[in-house]
Amino acid sequence: MTTNLYFKFLKTKAPFKINVITLGCSKNLVDSEVLLKQLDIAKFQVSHNSDELNQDIVIINTCGFINDAKQESIDTILNVVAAKRNGTVKKIIVNGCLSARYSDELKKEMPEVDAYFGVNDFDKILNFIGADFKHELLGERVLTTPSHYAYLKIAEGCDRKCSFCAIPFIRGKHISKPIEEIVKEATLLVNNGVKELILIAQDLTYYGIDIYKKRKLASLLEKLSDIKNVEWIRLQYSYPAAFPMTVLKVIRERENICKYLDIPFQHISDHLLKSMNRGIDREGTLKLIKKIKKEVPGIALRTSLIVGYPGETEKDFNELLNFANDVKFDRLGVFKYSHEESTKAFALKDNISPKVKQERVDALMQLQQDISLEKNKALIGKALKVIIDRKENEFFVGRTEYDSPEVDNEVLIAAPANAKIIGQFKNVKITNAETYDLFGKT
Repeated sequence: MTTNLYFKFLKTKAPFKINVITLGCSKNLVDSEVLLKQLDIAKFQVSHNSDELNQDIVIINTCGFINDAKQESIDTILNVVAAKRNGTVKKIIVNGCLSARYSDELKKEMPEVDAYFGVNDFDKILNFIGADFKHELLGERVLTTPSHYAYLKIAEGCDRKCSFCAIPFIRGKHISKPIEEIVKEATLLVNNGVKELILIAQDLTYYGIDIYKKRKLASLLEKLSDIKNVEWIRLQYSYPAAFPMTVLKVIRERENICKYLDIPFQHISDHLLKSMNRGIDREGTLKLIKKIKKEVPGIALRTSLIVGYPGETEKDFNELLNFANDVKFDRLGVFKYSHEESTKAFALKDNISPKVKQERVDALMQLQQDISLEKNKALIGKALKVIIDRKENEFFVGRTEYDSPEVDNEVLIAAPANAKIIGQFKNVKITNAETYDLFGKT
């Protein structure tokens, strides 16, 4: 499947304009950054998430995880299709999770799209537009995040069998990157000004089992922590079952590893955890949380919870509500159960109404708002190390080591005239607090 687009470009010397639109999670973002680098080296004029649809080619990197994400991807494709009909976009390429999962249906429903590709099909996309994939660019990307932080993907795919999750069907089995390859990529990022590395994978804690025959996340963290000028290393997406306790020792002992752990528990009711195939029960969950807090005093825990899973009773939900209230997670996200074909849970009856699901989301988030406000107020008068991400109106906006970009709390600092502190670390004294925002001064 090829076109003559690139050959026309070579003949005319006029750089084709390509807009890469990224939807979904940070893992998708890293994929787009890799593709952007390949396109840039091939001499295309590239942009990312441009609102102006006036390019020769638009590449849409889709998400197909849950219903809301799928709808956003479909709406985005339809919007670009409309631009193609109006003549402002010439070619449309769709890739990523939605395309991998529903390519046949998408081809039938949206034939205006010129090509559909799956996850990580960079070579096929480049071949379609007449360019070559440069294997020597291993680890190189065009960062779309602020230049002082970057996501570092350490593995692809997932071997877990959670009953509600379609990711293993979309992205395949867990494949760890070799430690030396990750360290090389991290070193390249740091040499280009990155100060914070955010480790991502479908499951960080499974890292190494496939290629080293044992869990090697702790060893990888030590290697990354040794890289000169890495100020923060952050862990996202850690699976609770069979959690490698050696990781806690490294987090505790290494100053440049954030006292922060993103660990999705999803639920606390034993019969739902069993149906979800999470590999851990209520007792194991509570023991793990106690162990983490004991081994790493002051650690911030982020979790995600699912409400409305098939068979979730009012009693189950109240148990979940009490669990969140007792643990008082520092950061918490709530998802409504999405009934996904190809998953084990799809055989169950999706018997919780959308109204009840939303009511349960609202109740959990109201509880978390109260917890977050209480925790934030306790920080008034304290000095915290903050990295400055951006300027927004009259404020500089930053984060503490207890906060990931986009999803967690922020620190707002009155912006002095002509100050240039974006990307810098500042000691900030907290002067006021709201539910999800802290206010401070340097």
